[in-house]
Amino acid sequence: MAFDLSQAQGLLNKGIEQAQDIIQNPSKVDDILIQLEEKLKAVPTIGSTLSDVPLMIAMVKAWIKKEYTVVSPKVIACLVGAALYMVNKKDLIPDSIPVIGMADDLAVLGLALKLSEPELKAFSEWRAGHSVQY
Repeated sequence: MAFDLSQAQGLLNKGIEQAQDIIQNPSKVDDILIQLEEKLKAVPTIGSTLSDVPLMIAMVKAWIKKEYTVVSPKVIACLVGAALYMVNKKDLIPDSIPVIGMADDLAVLGLALKLSEPELKAFSEWRAGHSVQY
């Protein structure tokens, strides 16, 4: 089964729609981020594409706590939407299928990270100037 960028974009868009409401509830966002971290532990190799996941999680948490607010809520919704897709049990390709089962999840998350690259870089620079770590 081939999986392409347009499919990942469509799935990410659906996640963004769901995330628009969820990002108003910090405890729900935190639960999703915890589930995402747990799910990613099962991925054998994260690779360079997803190496920004910890930074993404830190930025979303800082935004939720209103410690870092210069990022657009649309960017936060994009990242939370991707996290929602990752932790959602209903995938385009079931996770139970070895190797390819995570392909759609990783494509959606990778796309969200790519689209949010400038904001993640700005957050990383901001965080480097502050003593608070997430």
